[in-house]
Amino acid sequence: MKRYLPHIKKRWYCFVLAPVFMMMEACGEFILPYINANIINKGAATGDISYILENGLLMALLAVFMLVTGVLGAFFAVRGASHLAAGVRGDTFRKVQTLSFSDIDRFTTGSLITRITNDVTQIQNFSQSCLRGMFRSPIMIVGALVMSFRLNQTLARVMLVVVALLACAIAAIIISASPRYTRMQKQLDELNTDLGETIISMRVIKSFVREQYERAQFAAINSELMKKSVSALKMMLLLQPASALAINVTTLLVVYISGRQIMVGSMELGTLTAFITYLSQVLNGLDFVANLVLQGTRAAASHRRIGEVLSTVPDIADAPDAGHDRRVSSGRIAFENVSFRYFKNSPGMVLSGVNADIQPGELVGIVGSTGSGKTTLVSMIPRLYDPDEGRVLVDGTDVRELPLAALRESISVVLQKNTLFSGTIAENLRWGNPDATDEEIIHAAKLAQADEFIRSFPDGYETELGRGGTTLSGGQKQRLCIARALLKKPQVLILDDSTSAVDTKTDAAIRRALREEMPGVTKIIIAQRIDSIADADRIIVMDEGRIVGMGRHEALLASCPTYAEICDSQRDRKEDAHE
Repeated sequence: MKRYLPHIKKRWYCFVLAPVFMMMEACGEFILPYINANIINKGAATGDISYILENGLLMALLAVFMLVTGVLGAFFAVRGASHLAAGVRGDTFRKVQTLSFSDIDRFTTGSLITRITNDVTQIQNFSQSCLRGMFRSPIMIVGALVMSFRLNQTLARVMLVVVALLACAIAAIIISASPRYTRMQKQLDELNTDLGETIISMRVIKSFVREQYERAQFAAINSELMKKSVSALKMMLLLQPASALAINVTTLLVVYISGRQIMVGSMELGTLTAFITYLSQVLNGLDFVANLVLQGTRAAASHRRIGEVLSTVPDIADAPDAGHDRRVSSGRIAFENVSFRYFKNSPGMVLSGVNADIQPGELVGIVGSTGSGKTTLVSMIPRLYDPDEGRVLVDGTDVRELPLAALRESISVVLQKNTLFSGTIAENLRWGNPDATDEEIIHAAKLAQADEFIRSFPDGYETELGRGGTTLSGGQKQRLCIARALLKKPQVLILDDSTSAVDTKTDAAIRRALREEMPGVTKIIIAQRIDSIADADRIIVMDEGRIVGMGRHEALLASCPTYAEICDSQRDRKEDAHE
């Protein structure tokens, strides 16, 4: 409850006025039958028209009063619950933004989406129901019982016995339904995960003609969700028949007992009418409370799932003593005996005993076979991952001692997967610098060799991109991502195989622009093509998570067999392609 209090306080009047108005409406619920009984017993029985009109007018005014209070209660309940849900959803989303890659992998993307959407909606629905009925139903039940005992104690005792039996049945239903809701929400996680993966990978699925397989896989997950949903909801469906049975049985008993009393004159017809109304109110009130408890059971499962996210301590966060005034100035980078594994219980290391020192302004190339740890190594610099052993230093300071915001603000990373967002080209480029002028955007695009193809579009820099930049080629995406990174004006620039989709001429032009326009920026380029890094100040050669060579191109050809082998294999491929 503590995590919801700040949002409740912002709209405290909703959480006060909603139950107050609903309780006022409930008072009218059990007063109306009493007035109606008096009209039948005293007015209709004696033919007193003035009495009927006076009390009829009173009932009409009471009905209007109930209408107004009911509408106001519902309005404030909806408003309060909606604001609460918006606040919790915002808290959860902001928390997700702080999670590390390993945290997100543990929750899974689909599960996080479900928690931010469906689970928050369950809390919203429960909050709204609570505001509308948590106080109204008990008042209505108690009031109807009190009025029933006042009308006829014998009939009220019968009703009390039935109510007790119905309450026991409701408790059994709730106990059975509670764990089923948790299983249903977990299955919904799996459905969202599969759905997200399928939509993102639609091009690959169509390319391999795997639509039938994906349909079958989705159908299986969807069917399992249906089964778990039916299993949970069918328990809730038992409430209605149980309540109906209780109402019908009690009505029969009341009619049987009251019929004999009316025949002997010890009970009036208006009293019977009012009593049946009170009976319906009590049982309907119990039915609402039961539904509220069941809804609360589902909301409790959602509350636990949201709480797991909000209470997660990110693997990567600012150290308590990280000075917020610290900034990266020169861009010197050092790896000291760095070792790392993705799965902490795995015996094998992805990186093992890596040592390297990169000077400010250097252009350093990293090359190696697939899976040799190149991307993992550079991911340590902006703290996308932290090493299990050793240290990564920037400007002589362990990155774990630097504020995350300041560290990442000084580093631009162009990852292997080129990510663009919905919006215009200019809006995508401004992710690197929201305050960039049009001239700065154009300059960065020219450095990345993107200006020419951007201007070929009818709308130029205002061209709308589809989600993920689906309207662009792979090489165009890469150049836009490089331009976005350059616009950030970093101290350290990391290009992770970011020119693989461009031709060698464009690749050379980009590297020349980086040397000439960004001489003081430390540049790290991971490449598959030796030509892309042959002119680097230094080249780091990696194999199976270790550095097996370091130096300039010519020196490595003579001293590093792994590097020479990579060069020879690429030379052979070129000769085969030429032939």
